Amino acid sequence: MDVDKYIASGILELYIAGILSEKENLEIANYAKEYPKIQKEIEAIEASILELSRKASPGYNYSFAALMNRINGEVKVVDINEKRSSPLLSYIGWAASVLLAVGLFWMYQQNQDLKSDIEVVEKQNVDLEQQVADTDSSLEQTQELLNTLRDQNISVIALGGQAVSPTSYAKAYWNKKDQKVFIDAKGLPEPPDGFVYQVWSLKLSPLTPTSMGLLEDFSADENKVFSLNNPNESEAFGITLEPAGGSESPNLEQLYTLGVVATS
Repeated sequence: MDVDKYIASGILELYIAGILSEKENLEIANYAKEYPKIQKEIEAIEASILELSRKASPGYNYSFAALMNRINGEVKVVDINEKRSSPLLSYIGWAASVLLAVGLFWMYQQNQDLKSDIEVVEKQNVDLEQQVADTDSSLEQTQELLNTLRDQNISVIALGGQAVSPTSYAKAYWNKKDQKVFIDAKGLPEPPDGFVYQVWSLKLSPLTPTSMGLLEDFSADENKVFSLNNPNESEAFGITLEPAGGSESPNLEQLYTLGVVATS
């Protein structure tokens, strides 16, 4: 049985309104015992009807059973001498009860639809806020890069391809005052799975490498420009391919690019 489809059919609201046949009522009662989700939906509809009733009549505080008795009309003993109601009045009373039940059901459905719409709007707002935050972050990075490139004290170091990848290339934009280096790695190939590019600050005599950091999320970064801190007195920069997480010392057999800082 498709429980969700059964709930969406609207039969549970008619069941609660008390306008189904005895056979249909028994069938739904059995389904409610067998499928907890149906029982939970019945309770939710009852709670919504009670809440709507309280809002409509603040002075009354009915239980659900009392409310439905009020809607459908309680059975009472009529004195034989009492004037009987006309069939038309009985029909009008029954029709009014059905209309009230249907009206409550409609209001319940509208309430559920409104909740669903609110959830959709809230999700859209969260997504939009995230997009704005991502855009702001991207703009800040772009502005920072532009400011760095335009700084008169910037040093530009070209990193040429090495034996393992002769066609590779990169550039390092070093701002000694701010101790920052921007690595433009557009000329590097995508690293294989399980590996990452690692940038090294090098002292040449003797050769002393110091890790500056990893080019994280290389594939996801469209611009391939990475900002790294560099408090070192660098004489050269190199980029190697290392296992994910990086290495304590560079694997020179996987040295992709290397560039020497020009001396003034």
